[in-house]
Amino acid sequence: MAIETIHRPGALKQTNKTHKHGKHASKRELERVAKGKVNLKTLTRRPNRQQSRDERRQQANQLRKNKRQEAIALKRAIGGALTAPFLTCVLPLNDMIDPNSAMAILEGCDPEATVMKVSDRVRYMNVPRFRQRFSFVIPETGHGRELNVLDALKVCDSVILLLTAVAGETDEVIDKAGAKVLNMALTQGLPTHMVCLMDMESINPKKRSQVKTNIQKAVSTVLPDEKVMQLDKLTDALNLLRRIGGQKRKVTHNRCNRPHMLGERVEYVPSAPEPGQSERPTGTLKVTGFVRGVPLSVNQLVHIPGLGEFQLESVAFPTDPYRMRKLEDGEMSSEEQKPPLVADPDQQTSLQRENVPDAMDAEQTWPTEDEIAASRAENQKKLIKRVPKGMSDYQASWIPDIEEQDEDQDDDDDDDDDDDEQYMSCESDTESKVGGKDGETDDDGQQFDEISVSEEISADRYDKEMDLEEERSTLAKIQAAKVDEIFPDEIDTPADRPARERFIKYRGLESFRTSPWDVKENLPFDYARIYQFQNFDHTKRRILREAQQKEGDDVVMPGWYARLHVKNVPQDLWNAFTSAGNGERLIVYGMLPHEQQMSVMNVCLKRTQNSTIPIQSKERLIVQCGYRRFIVNPIYSQHTNGDKHKYERFFRPGMAVVATFFAPIQFPPAPILCFRENPDTSLSMVASGSLLACNPDRVVLKRVVLSGHPYKINRKSATIRYMFFNPDDVAYFKPCKLRTKLGRVGHIRESLGTHGHMKCVFDAQLKSHDTVLLYLYKRVFPKWTYEDCVVSCRDGEGEGGESSASSVVPKGERSVTFNAKVEMMQE
Repeated sequence: MAIETIHRPGALKQTNKTHKHGKHASKRELERVAKGKVNLKTLTRRPNRQQSRDERRQQANQLRKNKRQEAIALKRAIGGALTAPFLTCVLPLNDMIDPNSAMAILEGCDPEATVMKVSDRVRYMNVPRFRQRFSFVIPETGHGRELNVLDALKVCDSVILLLTAVAGETDEVIDKAGAKVLNMALTQGLPTHMVCLMDMESINPKKRSQVKTNIQKAVSTVLPDEKVMQLDKLTDALNLLRRIGGQKRKVTHNRCNRPHMLGERVEYVPSAPEPGQSERPTGTLKVTGFVRGVPLSVNQLVHIPGLGEFQLESVAFPTDPYRMRKLEDGEMSSEEQKPPLVADPDQQTSLQRENVPDAMDAEQTWPTEDEIAASRAENQKKLIKRVPKGMSDYQASWIPDIEEQDEDQDDDDDDDDDDDEQYMSCESDTESKVGGKDGETDDDGQQFDEISVSEEISADRYDKEMDLEEERSTLAKIQAAKVDEIFPDEIDTPADRPARERFIKYRGLESFRTSPWDVKENLPFDYARIYQFQNFDHTKRRILREAQQKEGDDVVMPGWYARLHVKNVPQDLWNAFTSAGNGERLIVYGMLPHEQQMSVMNVCLKRTQNSTIPIQSKERLIVQCGYRRFIVNPIYSQHTNGDKHKYERFFRPGMAVVATFFAPIQFPPAPILCFRENPDTSLSMVASGSLLACNPDRVVLKRVVLSGHPYKINRKSATIRYMFFNPDDVAYFKPCKLRTKLGRVGHIRESLGTHGHMKCVFDAQLKSHDTVLLYLYKRVFPKWTYEDCVVSCRDGEGEGGESSASSVVPKGERSVTFNAKVEMMQE
């Protein structure tokens, strides 16, 4: 018989486990917390309902129509009767090709076409059949003229690459100079390209197919998707013009975001000197051509490569001489009806490049008497006189043989101590490897003269042409880079100088990734001369958007034929520019706001394949950043995420680093090309990349690694030696963490003896072959070495010129560091 039980709730009531829904709240829990309340945004939001078939079809048609209208508007914006002509660059890739022969074929393709020759290298062509206008530019090519070709390709809409079938019979379809220029152009950004093959009629008909196949294979290695066109007949030229006017053009953002003009007519008018004027004479430069890109304001600054940055005085609108329809007698063109634009001095952008720092605007503390005395003792110079024994002080003061030694070491020299130690040690080892003299003897004393007379003459001539000093320095640089790659950042602790004094500017970090570092701490004096954005990305988007939508009475629209009056161009600078052969044709770029002001630029670089010599940090390079070209000494750091980046002593082949240097502001995207001057004054491209951002707050930390070796090993403690050589250094670096090459982590417990031995504790027992390391870090800054390339490189003259920035701060002032105020540009 079952016993009836009555359920009575109490302490022994059964409780079931709740459902484990994880860390997130379940839907039922969220509903219980909300208690029936509905979010206002959720309530007013349009429901994501399923679209019907007709609605989807209508939406697709609308998107297709918008894209088609954008493509038609982009195509009609250039090449028409009332717009700027198609600007095409004719570039031969072989010395055997004459570009004028290709132009003769193009000019005779249509009997109704009108050809106007501005100069030997600029021609205009109107084709009524297509209702289009074309402009052809032939840049100067050859050794030392690669930069002229790059400048022409920056502003061209398309480029015609010329090849010859005569070279197709040999293995060298593109010669060495053509391959060099093509490599630079591809790195910079090649516009819409077409490859044309000439001289096919001179080839044996039986070999034509094979020659064309060989040339197509050679072109496919550089331009994989390009098909070679033939340019020998008039029909071929007509097809080429049809392709130039109807093809889809490649968008180059660096060119399309800024107004630019290819000056076809240039005139320099010297200004009348004012009475009592002692400054350098100036004049007005009148540049005539078609405005392209985005609208140009008469109040904004312009940049002329090879000359610098200037202000506009006015803009005139002459009659377009290349019109497709000729004007009748008494008829005025639309350009003549436009009044000239005159710059407003109140609204004109200033040419001020640097911020003027206030020396009294920093943190001021009155020093004590002891600090003043210590500063005087540090800054005083020790006078060393060599006098005969027994001579008095008065007699010794008349002796002119005095050597002065500055006890204070410059900060820049201190920064380079670690880099120069390995470099100088490797340089001394190369003297025995490079530079052997003629007439050396072997162990038996016999001369090595068993060569012919002709071989001896050629060897002597080769030795005279070789730069022996450059050979030694290059070999030393390669050896120092190999040592730094095998033992990264490791240096020897000096035995004759306390380590706490040698590394007084360094500090240890608990974690390189998470430990904080104040970006405004101990900034150099140069950081008070630059500008910084509160939000660089937001400012960039706003400025680029405003440049596209610029309107007003002081604006020159793209496609207008205009004459720019550039004022205050130095006369001596213009004479040097024209003497170099650049006065016939120049390029004018309209600068965006803030692009004339100095800041810290960060660019991402990667070494080229044909460059094998390592580049040392702070080495002089010629940098082409967008439309600018200048000379700087950049520092390199790793391209990583985070707020701190490790300094790289060498820029090795195959690496990708971030270069930091002082330069005028420029908004990305912008291609970067880096050149190094060879011993024969020619230029070689060593790296390429793109512009990252303008950020002075990028923290670049230089690492120094001190190494020690286990002397006695216990279970978790060990005696370490050779890291320090006195107990005071051990006590000074006691808070720093120790690491080993095999992954052990520890710290210093105490000092042992008086020779730098120390007892350390680790998380596990050390191996006998392990090495103990101590990481120290110091923030490094780039040097102010910016120089404008105001004269283009021609005929091996090398890149150089005058610096439009202020003079470099003397060494005595560069050692002063304080919390400099950085000028912030408000939005």
